[in-house]
Amino acid sequence: MSEIKHNKLQHTFTLNIKGREAKIEYRYRDGKMYLMHAFVPNDLRGQGVGKALVLKTFKRLTKEGYKAVAVCSYIRAVAEKNIEWQNQIG
Repeated sequence: MSEIKHNKLQHTFTLNIKGREAKIEYRYRDGKMYLMHAFVPNDLRGQGVGKALVLKTFKRLTKEGYKAVAVCSYIRAVAEKNIEWQNQIG
């Protein structure tokens, strides 16, 4: 699986898998990233891509010094099940 990329102009975190793109869209407000939506192409679903996308996104945004608020129910569910991120999702 490739490395997560942060596109600040498009407000996305993307993961390229087999030439396909999974992404998380966010809004930045009041010093926090509001993670609005996670998208995984249909042919990649059920393979752990969504979970990897969320966990890599949290790792990257934390490394870059951001705080996150999980608005998307899927992102929130993945974060809450992970000890490292459950207390950092706002």
